[in-house]
Amino acid sequence: MTIIANIKNSYNSFQRLINFYEQNKNRRFEEIEVELYTWFSANLCAVLGGIFDLYNEKLNTIKLRCASSGIEEILLKNEFLTFFGARKIEDNYHTTIPYARFNGTDGKVFSKYIREKLIERDELPNMSDLVKEKMREAIHEIFVNAQIHSESSYIYTCGQFFPRDNRIEFTIVDTGIGFKRKVNERFNSSLSGAQAIQWAIKDGHTTKEGVSGGIGLALLREFVEKNKGVLQIVSSDGYYEYTYKGEQLESFNGSFPGSIINLQFRTDDNSSYILKEEVNKDDIF
Repeated sequence: MTIIANIKNSYNSFQRLINFYEQNKNRRFEEIEVELYTWFSANLCAVLGGIFDLYNEKLNTIKLRCASSGIEEILLKNEFLTFFGARKIEDNYHTTIPYARFNGTDGKVFSKYIREKLIERDELPNMSDLVKEKMREAIHEIFVNAQIHSESSYIYTCGQFFPRDNRIEFTIVDTGIGFKRKVNERFNSSLSGAQAIQWAIKDGHTTKEGVSGGIGLALLREFVEKNKGVLQIVSSDGYYEYTYKGEQLESFNGSFPGSIINLQFRTDDNSSYILKEEVNKDDIF
């Protein structure tokens, strides 16, 4: 039995999830028992789902148990436990963004999910329709990049609204080759995992040959800065975090098999967001 305890949206928690993956990644034809204990940030079901599918590919069987009724209830509401045969319960307070798993060909379905389950949420700051569309396009670009670059079988998403903390957490995961390998192979470089993420997040940077790109993460980073939210990226052994206060780069012991993009939006932000081309003002997004 592996106990995964006190998992939040933090560097230390991502390290514990990487430890869990590393401990079991070479197992085959076995039963892997997992217990979620104390606290598990529901948006990180996207990470757990990706890891579990990698275990399943090696014909392991996952036995998942929630040590508390609180964890179990939220994972029933966001539909994660339905993948283990449980029946969903209604989310009467509308705090969850459902766990979902998309094939690479599910671009239209993914785009609809992002718009309906995230962008149109009333708790987000006031945004013009054009800003909402740009945000949807930016997140959709993450999906497209995962589809083209990562060679991942699936893209995983999940989110959670924390009313007491005035924030929405939304996570996108793939289990492909990651930023580090893709950037270093494309440019024959030797960047660390964190450096590769830092390079990829800059506006206009892309590993696609002969085309422009790289606007999605750059736009999300700009919005996070103005919103005083958080952008976290985990890929291979690299960790990147961006807030309005600046950047944080770290390395992990071990390696995540793919990429995690975690977005935190403040819901107590009273600003209104419109694009500069919509009006002639300089103090807007």
